[in-house]
Amino acid sequence: MNAPAAFTAPNRLMLKKLLVAALGMFGFGFALVPFYNKICEVAGLRELWQPGEVEGAAANTQVDLTRTVTVEFDSNTRKLPWTFKPRTSSVQIHPGELTQVVYEVRNTLAEPVTGQAVPSYAPRQAVQYFRKLECFCFTQQKLAAGEVREMPVVFVIDPGLPKDINTITLSYTFFRVDGANRKVSPG
Repeated sequence: MNAPAAFTAPNRLMLKKLLVAALGMFGFGFALVPFYNKICEVAGLRELWQPGEVEGAAANTQVDLTRTVTVEFDSNTRKLPWTFKPRTSSVQIHPGELTQVVYEVRNTLAEPVTGQAVPSYAPRQAVQYFRKLECFCFTQQKLAAGEVREMPVVFVIDPGLPKDINTITLSYTFFRVDGANRKVSPG
């Protein structure tokens, strides 16, 4: 009786080669762990952070305590039935300092509405020094009928901000993005 076509000599040889290659890759993966650890140790990367190490943690040395910048907050809506405002109109911070502010938004319609916030900055060159870590402007926001939501913005002003800029205005404009829910009047 002949062997099935799947177990011919060339196929068996190929299967053996593939198994040896797979075992070799698996072994190589295990061999990389001590190699990686040794490279990190030699390069000094292992000393940056160890799990569970809280005491002696490095302080943020990037905060410029020699100057204060005023950040003003503004809010607008375009063709969107929402009330939208910052909880605070301005904050005084040091460049490099992590800051959080909260905006409040309310859907005044009796139906869900989706909006997208677009930020703008004044003066214009401030945009390259304004680093947002968390912002509602990163995604579309869908609010249920009558829903009120608090939306945080977490940011840092880069210490490289030119010395002649003492005030930055962050303005958000919310635009409606769900045309399917919009009622179109005839004519």
